[in-house]
Amino acid sequence: MTDGVEIRNLHDASEMRRVVEIFGQVWGTPRDLVSIEILMAVTHSGGYVSAAFDTTSESRHVLGASVAILGRHEGRPSLHSHITGLLPGARATGLGRAVKMHQREWAADHDIDWITWTYDPLVRRNAWFNIAVLGADVHEYLPSFYGSMNDSINAGDESDRLFVAWSVHDELGPLRDGGDVDGDPILIPTPDDVVGLRRTDPAEVRRLRLESRDAFTDSFAAGRRVVGFTRDGEYVLV
Repeated sequence: MTDGVEIRNLHDASEMRRVVEIFGQVWGTPRDLVSIEILMAVTHSGGYVSAAFDTTSESRHVLGASVAILGRHEGRPSLHSHITGLLPGARATGLGRAVKMHQREWAADHDIDWITWTYDPLVRRNAWFNIAVLGADVHEYLPSFYGSMNDSINAGDESDRLFVAWSVHDELGPLRDGGDVDGDPILIPTPDDVVGLRRTDPAEVRRLRLESRDAFTDSFAAGRRVVGFTRDGEYVLV
């Protein structure tokens, strides 16, 4: 838990409204990305719904939230983190890592071996966090995984995703920035800010998307795997 923040699991419908609202603010859409009914079904059936509360404010407003459903990965129990969002002011504060560690501890307490999730491979800050910082392993490239999306972050772009898995029981290792890779790795670049680029140059985003998709699918078909992500924003595959 970061200073001034409490992360806890939610089970009451009255609190789920705050989760729905925070996701709407993060993704900039009036449409509910998840409903209160779904959130109650997730938590009542043994899944994970959490929120991060600002304990320094009298209102204890919500800074972010996360929802994960039970599943299986490689034949073992998993927790699939479907959606996690933090308000802009709460990013780059260590809260994202704290939320993932809360998930990890919760999963370990419930005899779950893996945490899995998907993310946009062109979003550099997420790639750095997921691969270099957390050390999650990329298992699959999923073209147009969610079909057409119309929120303010993803609108006008393909919903390609990388599927990653994070072992709950492995010790957290050193930063995986590709600095210790031997041989001649393949490097797949990412743009500085694909979210901003969607607004200013959608044609360029389309070009980058297809180029990245081809590079990943060809590399995976050839047996290469992602072993790091550089500070310059490149995936490292061997």
